[in-house]
Amino acid sequence: MSRAATPYRLTEGVSADPILVEIVEGYLASVEQEVETAIGRTSRSPMIRDAHDYRAGIHDRHLRKLTGRSYSALVHPVARDYPLETMRPGDVFFHNDVYLSEGGIGHLPDLCVTAPVFHDVGDGPEVVAFVQAFGHHDDIGGSVPGSMPSGATSVFEEGLMVPPIRLWDKGVPNEAALKIMTRNSRMPESLAADLDAECSACLMGARRMAELFDRYGRTTVEACFDAILDQTTETFRREVLSKIPTGSYTWEDYAEHDGVDAPRLHVQRITLTKTDDERLVIDFTGTGPQAKGPINHCGDYADGAFLKKWLAPILRNLADSPERMAELDVNEGVAPLIEMRFPPPGTLVTPIFPAPTNARTFVILRMLGVLAGAVAKAVDGKMPADQETIRYTGVYGDDADGNPYLMREVLGGGSGGRYYADGEDTIHVVPDSRNLPTEFSESRFPFVVERLGLAVDSGGPGLHRGGLGYEKHIRMLKDAHFMSIADRSILACWGVKGGRAGRPFSVTIDPGGPAEREVDALADAEPVAAGEVIRIRTTGGGGWGDPLDRPYDDVLQDVRWGKVSVDGARDDYGVVLTGPADEPVLDEPASVTLRERLRAQRSGDQPFFDRGPGYARLSGGASAAAVDWR
Repeated sequence: MSRAATPYRLTEGVSADPILVEIVEGYLASVEQEVETAIGRTSRSPMIRDAHDYRAGIHDRHLRKLTGRSYSALVHPVARDYPLETMRPGDVFFHNDVYLSEGGIGHLPDLCVTAPVFHDVGDGPEVVAFVQAFGHHDDIGGSVPGSMPSGATSVFEEGLMVPPIRLWDKGVPNEAALKIMTRNSRMPESLAADLDAECSACLMGARRMAELFDRYGRTTVEACFDAILDQTTETFRREVLSKIPTGSYTWEDYAEHDGVDAPRLHVQRITLTKTDDERLVIDFTGTGPQAKGPINHCGDYADGAFLKKWLAPILRNLADSPERMAELDVNEGVAPLIEMRFPPPGTLVTPIFPAPTNARTFVILRMLGVLAGAVAKAVDGKMPADQETIRYTGVYGDDADGNPYLMREVLGGGSGGRYYADGEDTIHVVPDSRNLPTEFSESRFPFVVERLGLAVDSGGPGLHRGGLGYEKHIRMLKDAHFMSIADRSILACWGVKGGRAGRPFSVTIDPGGPAEREVDALADAEPVAAGEVIRIRTTGGGGWGDPLDRPYDDVLQDVRWGKVSVDGARDDYGVVLTGPADEPVLDEPASVTLRERLRAQRSGDQPFFDRGPGYARLSGGASAAAVDWR
């Protein structure tokens, strides 16, 4: 366990000037943004430079995360293996070992660099903070390009594991370690350039942070740190946790396949308890056993320090307005409000080494939805419906010059409908991340992007519709192989309080052609011939509220905008449209009649959550789980 799993105050009895607290908080955000900008401008791989699948974080000397714009890894494993008094200016530490990261690293392609910040206290420089960056890199070895083998049964198949090491020693890179890492990568030049960009950016951020301490002094700055975290604690207690009634609420959701066994329901369960003293207990008891395949996530280290900050953003949906929700940072200040309870070793969230973990998004993203579902039960559905916004797709082969290439992309999907608005289309869970620009892709890889747009009808029907996923068509110019690490291809993003589930993920090769075929969502090397099209459709968010209550004009507008088809308007919303496809006209009398008939066809008590038709396929015919009624 780490040395600082539980946050505590650095400066007992020292008060901070409120104006200076605001200055320091803004300074931290500025340094974090400057580090991320530097990485984006100097890195090389498409995943880091163009897709922006990375993030930075600033932590204090007691390992508390101070910035809250995005989640990040942890400093705990570095401080565990390298005592702070042994660190020197110019040092940069590196790790990607899932099982030795205290829960901060989810799979081996997530590489993390950490630079300590120093301040001279009279007897020499001492560590006063840390600047850290981590992100998903193209390839770190393993049995398949991209280091995410869908059928892995051991972490040893997934790539090179590196426990915390001193990658830069007093400003001098460890060339031997860099040679080992790049030699194990299929994309050595990109990996070397990305690591150099990240290390240099973190060192720059460390210099910026040192200037803050030099300007105001350690005692004053640390008092501001305490004040920033205390403010987060009190704000979440007052504005968020107060909305949850005291009591316990249980819900569960599922991963659908693990790449090894046949598809089945891999259970992830949360019992959320709001205590009398305004705290939350998140209990994962009831979560299923660890999978043979790579969908496990190591979550129980450091008292769940990473998962507390990963899950807490879901709670922001209880804020009084969307504007207020966007203002709420999730830093270490949320940790005192949350207690995590884990089942014994050997479950999806407590896997035993060397269980594979490369597709851990199937669990860690689902946890967000499970917590949202539990909270929705507590607050009469005033939470967004489900979303699933990470899946990895890509192609690899040889380009026109015979050189090997690898294109990996993280495509987003639709977010869930909300009690006050529709979901957002094609969002990405990592701040500022995005799909690869078409102009860049076509200039670098042997394919043409023939379509990149919204997947019609993918958003879950509801009073407030779920956001739409992507539809992307890639035509290969040379023979290649397609790969995919994706979930929600059988199950769907659930709807809530009468809202219906969205459409699932799907991949079709040569759609409408003589070789048309569906590709499994977990695929390492699906052959694609030159001239064939790969059609990718990502998930739509779940709907919120009864779709038969959606105003006619909203449905008509959706059809005119190409978000809902004429058939979807009729079948999902009970809205009859006539006239030409490009200018449909509402037939209100027919719509009134159709909606009355559709309501009459409903039988019995309806569950609070709708999981979509795929659930029955994996549940033995049941349309809902026992926990789906409120």
